Amino acid sequence: MLKHVLDVIDRLDDPHADGKALAALLDEAAGPEGARAEVTRVEGDKGHTDFVTVRIPGTRGRTAGGDAPTLGIVGRLGGVGARPGVTGFVSDGDGAAAALAAAAKLLSMRARGDALPGDVIVATHVCPDAPTQPHDPVPFMDSPVDIATMNEHEVTAEMDAVLSIDTTKGNTVINHRGLALSPTVRSGYILRVSPALADLLAIVTGEPAVTFPITTQDITPYGNGVHHINSILQPATATDAPVAGLAITSAAAVPGCATGASHETDIAAAARFAVEAAKGFGAGSLDFHDRAEYEALVARYGSMSHLQTLGVPPRTGGAEPSAEGVPPSSGRQ
Repeated sequence: MLKHVLDVIDRLDDPHADGKALAALLDEAAGPEGARAEVTRVEGDKGHTDFVTVRIPGTRGRTAGGDAPTLGIVGRLGGVGARPGVTGFVSDGDGAAAALAAAAKLLSMRARGDALPGDVIVATHVCPDAPTQPHDPVPFMDSPVDIATMNEHEVTAEMDAVLSIDTTKGNTVINHRGLALSPTVRSGYILRVSPALADLLAIVTGEPAVTFPITTQDITPYGNGVHHINSILQPATATDAPVAGLAITSAAAVPGCATGASHETDIAAAARFAVEAAKGFGAGSLDFHDRAEYEALVARYGSMSHLQTLGVPPRTGGAEPSAEGVPPSSGRQ
């Protein structure tokens, strides 16, 4: 896996990095008969970025007409670089590097005959000159496009579960270097940490699984004026499928726009976790959540999908609006 990480970062750490360069790397890993990566360039108010998506077909997945579930692996970030203000690959790019390395590994495995049961869809975006924005305790990376656009291109209705990989170093909550797992989120509910994912994390890292807390604020869409730990769980605002966040972390608060702060071995561990999760999920031996427990919560307490929307703005000079005014959500942002 480390080889794939190094190949990916070599292409991302380039002022001319774009989706075509990464798609070519994935196509090379897939071989002449393998799946082709797709690139979509999107223009925003602050520049452009290239979305890179690849589907790795499974032996019993939807592509083959089977019923094995599909896992989505999303590399979430603002940008892989913050040029011209900052020179080089930034810490915020680790999520993209991990997702792309996992895709390269899965494509290589399939080319050699090690196809997984279920389809896997990997999506991220590449921007070497993203803007930055103030954030406490350290600056955040911004992006040329908004979160809704990212979700539109990175989260699809075909994903039966989503693993969101994101650098999560700009905080004082996770005081650990390596990887940390979030509770599973589904349709506005923060569920318990998946025991299966926690066990897998311990196996992949060789250490006790580290988890991190999230709040209701963290699972609401960006743009509502409240604090978010980062964008790791923003995919949960755009799907009804369960979403778990895999954070690449540090023991000290590190700005997302910092260079020289990426640890290739940590990125490789995140990519290995994603590959192993894809194996288990597609085979039906690994669950992101307890479906019966989730359904019991919804039956007892009702839908929480309004938390996937921007909700109702507070009334100026008056009381807060009631939940009755919150529009229903279709599960898409």
